[in-house]
Amino acid sequence: MRTLRVEDQCQPFQKIMQLPVCRISSAEMDEEQGGVKTGELVDSFDGKEMTTVEENSEKEPYVGMEFESEEAAKVFYDAYATSLGFVMRIGAFRRSMCNGKVVWRRLVCNKEGFRRFRAKRTENRKSRAITREGCNAMIVVKKEKSGKWVVTRLVKEHNHPLVVTLANNHRNVLLSQTPDEKDVKIRELTAKLQRERKRCAALQEQLNMVLKDIDEHSSSLSRNIENIIEQVRSTDSKKGDPSSI
Repeated sequence: MRTLRVEDQCQPFQKIMQLPVCRISSAEMDEEQGGVKTGELVDSFDGKEMTTVEENSEKEPYVGMEFESEEAAKVFYDAYATSLGFVMRIGAFRRSMCNGKVVWRRLVCNKEGFRRFRAKRTENRKSRAITREGCNAMIVVKKEKSGKWVVTRLVKEHNHPLVVTLANNHRNVLLSQTPDEKDVKIRELTAKLQRERKRCAALQEQLNMVLKDIDEHSSSLSRNIENIIEQVRSTDSKKGDPSSI
């Protein structure tokens, strides 16, 4: 009787290294954003481009206030929010019908709106804390023909208590330093942020390559398993066929 020897054609998977997670503390981020000097390039909020922060001695927003760019308005309102004791959230926007670029943006308090009501899946499910309270505080900035971004609407009043966070303390420490010390600190934090972003990008690329190899190997493994099963079935059918003896 013929004996079928099935070799295991499955190659072991590559071991996936535990990739370190890039984390930058909120304190460092706030220190950097709170102490950015005039004319310095900083990362934009979406991480896709760099923006130059122009000098703006104003501490509070007002209707008619101008900014050189949308990102400059975001940086200003974020710093204003932190100093006052609330968190900024980037809200709705409108695009130009001509080129599709953003020409209108609303920046709001993170407690703006209300949470959508959803039926509970289970009775024992723990309810999450309420984070939205219908706060109307916001600013609206619009890009004019001159290229400037202008505040066209402003609501300062909040319907909830304002909480000064730890980030404010870090910012106050930074502001209490001498100009030279602040410049050094800003450069250090900016360089550190850039290094961390590059490291994250490299690790992400490495992870994508590993996942691609696993996907390709999984497809090959599936085909090999199907071939093995087909060979076993073919052998079993021949064993039961009297004409094959």
